[in-house]
Amino acid sequence: MKIHSEYIKLDSFLKLANEAGSGGEAKIIIAEGLVTVNGEPETRRGRKLRPGDMVRINGKSHRVEGGEA
Repeated sequence: MKIHSEYIKLDSFLKLANEAGSGGEAKIIIAEGLVTVNGEPETRRGRKLRPGDMVRINGKSHRVEGGEA
């Protein structure tokens, strides 16, 4: 998933990747421990993701890719 900034917060990334329909849904998914970042469980919805990070949810992996800002 390509971002056009230095970083993106985890909850926003889940919406961008169509893994959550809203910020509230993303918050619940993250709080329930259903998301890993770079292989580690992540429960902070404000976690800053940078290009190269790997997010896994619902059996799917999404790599954060950089783009032109």
